Amino acid sequence: MMISHLGFGASSLGSVFHETKLNESIAAVEAAIDGGINFIDVSPYYGYYKAETVLGQALRNIPRGKYYLSTKVGRYGEDGHNTWDYSAERVTCSVYESMERLGLDYIDLINVHDIEFQAALPGGLQKVVDETLPALAELKRQGVVRHVGITDLQLANLKWVAERSEVVESILNFCHYCLCDDALADELDFFEQHGVGVVNASPLSMGLLSQRGVPSWHPAPRPLVEACERAAAYCAAKGFPIERLAMQFAVSNPRIASTLFSSANPVNVKRNIEWANEEPEWQLVDEVKRILGNQQRVTWANT
Repeated sequence: MMISHLGFGASSLGSVFHETKLNESIAAVEAAIDGGINFIDVSPYYGYYKAETVLGQALRNIPRGKYYLSTKVGRYGEDGHNTWDYSAERVTCSVYESMERLGLDYIDLINVHDIEFQAALPGGLQKVVDETLPALAELKRQGVVRHVGITDLQLANLKWVAERSEVVESILNFCHYCLCDDALADELDFFEQHGVGVVNASPLSMGLLSQRGVPSWHPAPRPLVEACERAAAYCAAKGFPIERLAMQFAVSNPRIASTLFSSANPVNVKRNIEWANEEPEWQLVDEVKRILGNQQRVTWANT
């Protein structure tokens, strides 16, 4: 797949961050396609199936040849409760359920979602290798899906599975190629050597790199939050929103196939596309990194 350097993450369509309007969500997807984005990522987990349902409505008026669609299996939810099931039977059913919600007859890229949660379940990550991925490979053989990948916050888990399974064609990692944490860069050689494509996500590090600041649920430790607040204030004083700098930086590495951002607001979508097509202000990047100091590359557990 030759995907755009900026991708549209559809989590916002599931009202994950705040309540969204259907007409605006549809307009946001259309703005992404009109702006040159051809890669859309979603999951049944986002909004507990709402994101896929809304995205399916948006895709009705968009020619199938204009985008690649990525969705996921393994992580779900009902009535505000997270659920996980990486069994072959469940992930196979999940693919067909997603296609029905999305109104599609095949999926371009199917991802095993947040594999670190299976690491804590019976069978551990070995189950992903022995059961989950082979089930998806069978769907690929049948033409139901075109490509197979894995996603996680923890880079070590992605490497562990990619090293043990020839099924893995891509990885999606978030919050590890952004202004406050570029650890993903250290692993690009590994993934290239294994023939695995790399997708980056969350250029704003789930709100850390924003003027609005982090939501109450953000798992980042307080010293990192405070360092990012200082960096945001510094950029604002220079009349340069930290969100703009963060977007510029996140898409700057040509070895990363695409960087996903999410918004259900068409105005924000257009603005992010403009920022992503700008050359980074490298001097300001260096100044922000000095402000962050020893809080760079500080990570956290998934939630």
